[in-house]
Amino acid sequence: TGLVGACYILDEPSIGLHPRDQDRLISALRNLQRRGNTVLVVEHDEATMRAADLLVDMGPGAGQRGGQIVAQGSPDEVGRCAVSLTGRFLSGRERIELPAARRRISKTRSITLEGVTTNNLQNIDVRFPLQALVCVTGVSGSGKSSLVEETLSRALARRLGLLAPKPGAHRSLRGVSQIDKLVTVDQSPIGRTPRSNPATYVGVFDEVRRLFAATRAARQRGFTAARFSFNNKQGRCEHCQGQGVERIEMNFLPDLTVTCPACQGARFNPQTLEIRYRERSIADVLAMAIDEATGFFANVEAIHSALVCLQEVGLGYLSLGQASTSLSGGEAQRIKLAAELARGNTGNTLYILDEPTTGLHFDDVRRLLAVLQRLVDLGNTVLLVEHNLDIMKSVDWIIDLGPEGGAEGGRLLAAGTPEELAEIPGSATGSALRGLLAGAGQGSGDTMET
Repeated sequence: TGLVGACYILDEPSIGLHPRDQDRLISALRNLQRRGNTVLVVEHDEATMRAADLLVDMGPGAGQRGGQIVAQGSPDEVGRCAVSLTGRFLSGRERIELPAARRRISKTRSITLEGVTTNNLQNIDVRFPLQALVCVTGVSGSGKSSLVEETLSRALARRLGLLAPKPGAHRSLRGVSQIDKLVTVDQSPIGRTPRSNPATYVGVFDEVRRLFAATRAARQRGFTAARFSFNNKQGRCEHCQGQGVERIEMNFLPDLTVTCPACQGARFNPQTLEIRYRERSIADVLAMAIDEATGFFANVEAIHSALVCLQEVGLGYLSLGQASTSLSGGEAQRIKLAAELARGNTGNTLYILDEPTTGLHFDDVRRLLAVLQRLVDLGNTVLLVEHNLDIMKSVDWIIDLGPEGGAEGGRLLAAGTPEELAEIPGSATGSALRGLLAGAGQGSGDTMET
């Protein structure tokens, strides 16, 4: 538009962008600034941070442990700040290390999708290795979602007897008998009302309610575990119906939510709140950060083990009862991943995750990778649609689509280890990986035909 003197505010503009497209975005933002505008970006992408004139690092932790300006200055100045976790990654003092070795890839241990013509996919055959960490990548619009979400995921679900929409057009699907279960971990909300929260989703709230019902005071009053449910009229605050907030409808404006004036956000009535477990009411427990609750329930294995899973995916800062409506898509996705970890491993499960690094800091990505690698070590397969370079360099196998988006995409450019893709001339993904893998000197294991 040619505006001058405007302030542009962008929140995570790198979401869904390949490193090549990210360079183009940075160039466009810089052009806006050169015209005399101010560009303010909330971002975790390393290239965007390094391109900034001023970097403001928030922290030092997340949730109640955050909320402070840890460092402020040029990227180099933040990199020299010893207390800045972001700075330590920018300076290279901390990094996400390459795996010591990549897993062996076998032709016979794979799922093959043949003749895929969904949307812009051009009659491609794709082999997905099993018992490996696999990444599907490519520039924006190259056909990744068409391949994984609209075709593979739906076709697998139907073959496994699950309800799913009609899959995209394809000729055949082979190798399904090698998996027992399909788990799609997306970023959709874990619930639609404030009554749903991390504790209810991972199943620990049922155990917490049983503990309160087993106390002497609860038994004397005849309170059962149902008394401590948001859905029980006898136990919850009826003014807000256990939501802790009240919704105010606004004409011509979005609705407002305010803390319930009757229970002050506690969600339960006074009689229920009088029951104490280790000097804490049910509202006190729900207000605990997951990190605190993990220690509080250290002797209750059914609760402790699930909370540890939430910690492992980097969500220790959330409160147990945090309303699902206040969670980001990335947080919701990691809660779902933690719930899967808490259920125990059966092996031969295929996990599909779409852009799991959305909204994640370097340290969060490192935690996420550790969890995903552990799932694969247990005999499962993890399939990611991802552009994050730290993820791409750490996987066992990359499936690269392109070369462009839309009608110019939809082709299988290459499939192989990160080292093999880095050697392919003209590959945008290979070019982005080349610098990261320089001097790695590790074996790539067996390869598959591309």
